[in-house]
Amino acid sequence: MTDDHRNYSLKPTASPPIRSVELSHQPPVPGIGHRIGLIGCGGISESHLQAYRKAGFAVVAFSDLDRDKASARRDQFYPDAIVYDDYQSLLDQADVDVVDVATPADPRPPIIEAALHSGRHVLSQKPFVTDLTVGRRLVDLADRCGCRLAVNQNGRWAPHLASMRQAVKDGLLGDVVSVRVDIGWDHNWIAGTPFDEMRHVILQDFAIHWFDFLASVIPGVAESVVARVVRSPGQLAKPPLVASTVLSYPQTQAVLTFDGDCQRGAEDRTFIRGTAGTLCSVGPSLTEQTLTVHTRDGWFRPTLIGDWFSEGFIGTMAELLCAIEQDRQPLNNARDNLRGLAMCFAAAASADRTDVAS
Repeated sequence: MTDDHRNYSLKPTASPPIRSVELSHQPPVPGIGHRIGLIGCGGISESHLQAYRKAGFAVVAFSDLDRDKASARRDQFYPDAIVYDDYQSLLDQADVDVVDVATPADPRPPIIEAALHSGRHVLSQKPFVTDLTVGRRLVDLADRCGCRLAVNQNGRWAPHLASMRQAVKDGLLGDVVSVRVDIGWDHNWIAGTPFDEMRHVILQDFAIHWFDFLASVIPGVAESVVARVVRSPGQLAKPPLVASTVLSYPQTQAVLTFDGDCQRGAEDRTFIRGTAGTLCSVGPSLTEQTLTVHTRDGWFRPTLIGDWFSEGFIGTMAELLCAIEQDRQPLNNARDNLRGLAMCFAAAASADRTDVAS
C-alpha cells in the first residue's frame, strides 16, 4: 500500500450515540376557512385529494376537460362540491380563494395566469413550467396581483428529505460540502402510459424532486451541470431509465444517480456532508427511510413520521395556506422553484449534448 492510501479505511469513525435531536419535518397546520378549487382531475389528482381529505381541507369545486372525470373525483372525495365544465367557469362562478392546478404542463400556464388575474392563490403541479421565461413572467404576475403562487414539489415534505433540510437549516452540518443521491428502483411501470413517450422521464419527471431538494439545501444555482442518460439492456420502458448528473457549485458538489430499471433489490440513499457533520438516509423506497445524523458530539437517529405521498401532498398545500394567512411567501414558492428547474433543464440539455457527441 502506498503512502497515499495508508490512512484510508472502510471502517466507520467511532462516535458515541447521543440523545436524538428533534428535526421539524411535519407539514404546517393552517387555519380553517380556505376554499379550494381543483382544476384537472387526472391520475395524480387522486393523491392530492386523498391527502387533502386526510388533512381536513375543503375542496368545493372541480373542473376538467372531461366532465365525467371531474364528477367521479367529486363523488369519490367531496360529494357536496360543485363540478364545472371548464376552468374559466370555475374561476368565474366558484366561491374559492385557492386553486390547485393539476393539469399536464403544456396547458397549465394560461390556467395559472387566468387564476391569478381572478385574484386566486395558486398551487401548480410540477413541473411548474417547461420554459423558464414563462415561469418568470408568471411569478412576476403573481406579485403584481398580490397572490401567492406555489409549486407542488411534494418531496419537500417527504419526512426524510424535510428532516435533512431542517438539519442543514439548523446548522448541524455547518456548510454543505457534498451531496450524493443514489436511487435504484423499478420505473418500468410507465410502459404503455404517456410517460413512455417522454425522453427525459427520469431527469425531468422523477429527478426533478432532487433538483428541487438541492435548491432547498444549497444556495444559488450550480455553475456546471453535466448529465448522461443510457438505456438499460433489460428495461421495458422506451426512454432511457439510467441517468446521472454532476452539479458543481463554488464550494459544493452534488452527484445524482438514478437507475430506474432496478427490478430487484431497490435502494434509496441520500447523503449530505458538511464541514461539521453528515446526514445519511437510506431505505428500500421513498416511503421507508432511516435517517442517521453524525455531529461533532456523536450520532442520532430522529423519528420520521409520515410518508412521501400523504405528508408530501398535505405539505405543499398546507404551506401555501399558512403563507396566505401569515402574508409571506411559501417555502415552495414558484420563484424559488425556478432555481431547481433551471438545473433540471440544464441536465436534460447536457444529456442531449452527450448523446450527440457519442
